[in-house]
Amino acid sequence: MMTFQTYITEQKNTHLTHAADFAFEGGKRTTESIAFLSSLIQMFKGKAKSKVNFTRKWDGAPAIFCGINPENGKFFVGTKSVFNKTPKINYTNADIDRNHGGGLADKLKEALKHLPSLGIKGVLQGDFLFGAGDTETKEIDGKSFLTFTPNTITYAVGEGDLQKQIKRAKIGIIFHTKYTGDNLQNMKASFDVSRADFGKSSSVYADDANFRDVTGKANFTAKEYETAVKLLNKAKVSASKARKGSNALAKNAKLFSLINIYVNAKVKQGKYVLSSGEFYNFVKAKLDAEVSKLKSERGKQKRKDANDITLNNIKSMSRDLQNVFRCNMDIQNVVLHILKKLDDIKTLRTFVRTSDGYKVTSDEGFVASSSGSVVKLVNRLEFSRANFTVAKNWVKG
Repeated sequence: MMTFQTYITEQKNTHLTHAADFAFEGGKRTTESIAFLSSLIQMFKGKAKSKVNFTRKWDGAPAIFCGINPENGKFFVGTKSVFNKTPKINYTNADIDRNHGGGLADKLKEALKHLPSLGIKGVLQGDFLFGAGDTETKEIDGKSFLTFTPNTITYAVGEGDLQKQIKRAKIGIIFHTKYTGDNLQNMKASFDVSRADFGKSSSVYADDANFRDVTGKANFTAKEYETAVKLLNKAKVSASKARKGSNALAKNAKLFSLINIYVNAKVKQGKYVLSSGEFYNFVKAKLDAEVSKLKSERGKQKRKDANDITLNNIKSMSRDLQNVFRCNMDIQNVVLHILKKLDDIKTLRTFVRTSDGYKVTSDEGFVASSSGSVVKLVNRLEFSRANFTVAKNWVKG
C-alpha cells in the first residue's frame, strides 16, 4: 500500500484531503494525520523537531497551470486538464478557444498574455487572484481598501506598497505547487515553491503562498497548548475506536463516496454534526429519489435490490460508522484550534460579501507540510460553507 508521504508527493495537486477526512481512508491514514497534527501542536509550543512550512490556501480561481512544456520547450497555460490522458494544453488564444469557454477562457487568455514575462523555467500551479477590471476600491468598516474577489473570499489591501504593486499589475497570481519530470503525464508535485522559481514583472503581481517556518512567530499560550493537547488526546482515543470502521470504509468505494456527499451536504447546512442514523436516512432518501427517476419497473426493481444491499450494509455498520464520524469531528476540532492561532498572524484582511455588506471571515485555510507529509487545514463551517453558497465572480468554461 502507498504510504502517506508517498501518496502526497507522487500525486498531482488537483485535490487535497481535509485532515479530518483521513478518518474515512483507513486506520493507518487516520493515525498518520493525527501524528502530523501533533507535530504542529509541538511547533506552536516552540518544540518543533523538524521544519514546518505553512502554505496559505488562497481562495483564487481558476487554478492555473503554466510554464515550459518539457516535451517541446513551449510556454503553455491550462487547467488541471493539462494532465488528462488527452491533455488540453494551450499555447495560443486559438487553443484556449478550442479547449475552454466562458469566463475561464478569458482568465486563461490573460494568463497567457502576461505570465511569460515572469520567465518561468519549469511548470507551476497557482491560483488566479485578479485580472482586468477585477480590483476596486471599497470602504469597509469606515476604512478604504483595494479589494478583489476571485472566488468566495474578498481580499482587502490597505494603503501601502502592496496596494501600489497590485494597482500597477494587470493580473495577480499566487504560486503554490511546482512539477518536475520529463513529460506532463509523469510529473511529480511538490509544495516547495519559492520566489526563486519565477521572476518579477510590473504587469504581474506574483508571489508564493509560503508562511515559511512559523515556529516562534505564533506560539501557543500555556492554556492554548493545554487545550490543544486535550483535543488531540480525545482524537487519538476516537481514532482507536474508529479503526475497524475506517478500515472497512477504505475498502468500500460506494460508501466512501456517499459519506463525502453526506459531509458536503452537512457543511452546506452549516451543521457539522455527523451521525450514522442521519447518514442512513440521507442515503435512503438519495437512493429512493434516484429510483423514482427511472421509467421501467424492471429498472426500478433492479436498482432497489442494489440499494437494499447498500442500506443493509450501512445498518450493519452503524456503530462502526458512528465511531468514524466521532473521530472525524474530533480531528476537525484540533484543526480549528490550530487555525485560530494561524489567524493571529495573517496580514491581509478577508471578508465574505453578504446582503448586508461585508462580513469578516477566516482564510480559505492552510496546507502544512513537513518532511514530505502534508495536511489541509480548513474551517469547514466558515469557508467551505461559503464556498458552496456564495455567488462566484468567475464562470467555469
